[in-house]
Amino acid sequence: MGLSGQHGAQTWTQRPDYKTYKSPYGPGYSINKNFHGIDLGRATKFGITAGSFGAVAGIFALFFFSDVPKVRKDIMQKIPIIGDQFDKSVPPSDNPF
Repeated sequence: MGLSGQHGAQTWTQRPDYKTYKSPYGPGYSINKNFHGIDLGRATKFGITAGSFGAVAGIFALFFFSDVPKVRKDIMQKIPIIGDQFDKSVPPSDNPF
């Protein structure tokens, strides 16, 4: 008794393109435009959060490296209000030479 036909995995077929049913009695809704599931509101929230973390990291890096002479002279002394705090010049009366 032989078996005829194909056995095992079936060949791949594309599903027919059915339009989704929208009931006339259901609520009116629309799907927001998105990019990989991220809509404009969520992208704005992510952008604000990332920008805040970047600004804090940049300020931290500036103050962390503020004792490096090149950073102190080129960047920190040029800040309008607190620039005088980073002036490390030795007065002539304290100079032993």
